[in-house]
Amino acid sequence: MKKTINVKYIAKIGILSAIAAVLMLFELPLWFAPPFYKLDFSEIPILIGSFALGPLAGVIMELLKNLINLLLDGTTTAFVGEFANFVTGCAFVLPSALIYKYHKSLRTAVLGMLAGTASLIFVGALMNYFILIPTFSKLYELPLEVIVAMGTKVNASITDLKTLVVFAVMPFNLLKAVACSVVTLLLYKRVSKILHI
Repeated sequence: MKKTINVKYIAKIGILSAIAAVLMLFELPLWFAPPFYKLDFSEIPILIGSFALGPLAGVIMELLKNLINLLLDGTTTAFVGEFANFVTGCAFVLPSALIYKYHKSLRTAVLGMLAGTASLIFVGALMNYFILIPTFSKLYELPLEVIVAMGTKVNASITDLKTLVVFAVMPFNLLKAVACSVVTLLLYKRVSKILHI
């Protein structure tokens, strides 16, 4: 019996990870951010899976999603983008799933996603400012000024790394979290019936 449950659990994680990886292939450019920031909806199946299967499943799905996406699409960021996606995805999904886990209701789902949104914005800002953008700059021998200039081209308020984070990274993560949260709220009850079989 326990073996059957484990196989079902693993299969569900695998299927949701694969769906998320495919969704990563469909990216939308944003009018307020440089072209290397593109919106995708890969967090939706992972958020749904995290609510149904638990926070640990969410972390596993984030990892698998990025590994599958690497196989499907390769990397154009020397793995910086994939690492960023994994860390920020976990920052969003973990708080959401942890809060929902202890009292499963619409209220705690909303509270969880609000906490996840705040976490994503905070972690995303710090990661981009201190690690991701500087690392990308060094790996590609692309001066920070050039990266900032890409931001300035779409938003004159972006004049340095700090304003790039404030006016591009933070709004990008806010938009992504809100969009994924709304769709998750609309879909979860329908999909969760299948995931709990």
